[in-house]
Amino acid sequence: FSAEQEAHALRKAMKGLGTDEDAIIESLTKLNVSQRQQVLITYKSTIGRDLIDDLKSELSGNFERVIIGLMTPTTMYDVHELRRALKGAGTDEGCLIEILASRTNEEIRHINENYKLQYGSTLEDDIVSDTSSMFRRVLVSLATGNRDEGTFVDEALAQQDAQCLYEAGEKRWGTDEVQFMSILCTRNRCHLLRVFDVYRAIANKDITDSIKSEMSGDLEDALLAVVKCLRNKPAYFAERLYKSMKGLGTDDSTLIRVMVSRAEIDMLYIRREFLAMYGKSLHSFIKGDCSGDYRKVLLRLCGG
Repeated sequence: FSAEQEAHALRKAMKGLGTDEDAIIESLTKLNVSQRQQVLITYKSTIGRDLIDDLKSELSGNFERVIIGLMTPTTMYDVHELRRALKGAGTDEGCLIEILASRTNEEIRHINENYKLQYGSTLEDDIVSDTSSMFRRVLVSLATGNRDEGTFVDEALAQQDAQCLYEAGEKRWGTDEVQFMSILCTRNRCHLLRVFDVYRAIANKDITDSIKSEMSGDLEDALLAVVKCLRNKPAYFAERLYKSMKGLGTDDSTLIRVMVSRAEIDMLYIRREFLAMYGKSLHSFIKGDCSGDYRKVLLRLCGG
């Protein structure tokens, strides 16, 4: 890998009449996040221009969004997406839920630090001013990045938590959402997987079915996302991708965000889950749903 070679190849692809989109796709999709950051710096030092500015002036639409996403460091990409979800026209609740429910404590901490540096306000303050009621409390809880990340399963506590969840929902009239939040947003993954097993034995139904019948709207979506991410994160993202493309029209924001943010983390697993869940490959889905350079770059990120 030579940052200098790549920088000059990119400049060549954008110089003169017309842009060589294929060369840009070829160059950027074969590199990883840190290599792309090196190219960014080298481009400035050897060519004396800003690569992001050049790309923005040459590209447009969804294709541009993917390419700029690829050129953004991982944490900053999440930061920008959260900010867009909070401060754009209307709130993009799906984006807030997806990022906050799926990132690790460390990733959330980095997001919080960078968010504050970039925008001068804290992520928590912006969530509080933009969302309401119980949904707001779940997001604030997730945004603290304070989940227990150990692997210890306390059998007695697991029984107690399962019973608590049962009594907070199925067993009573009305729902004690705080109980759901405090258990689902703070306990460690291994412990919660055990809680879900015990819960099924007590309530005679899966925790996800209970959440669906007890909650609604954004709160339901948020807690379901938490449970799905704990159980199987790649399957959660496979479902996000499927829903972004099925039916009429495409939810490009979600499609782009998942493809860009997971490309180097668990895309192989996401593809495998997608095929198992929907009987069609992610590759064929993207192919049928997108077009042009946008489709080309997404297929490269998808691989296979």
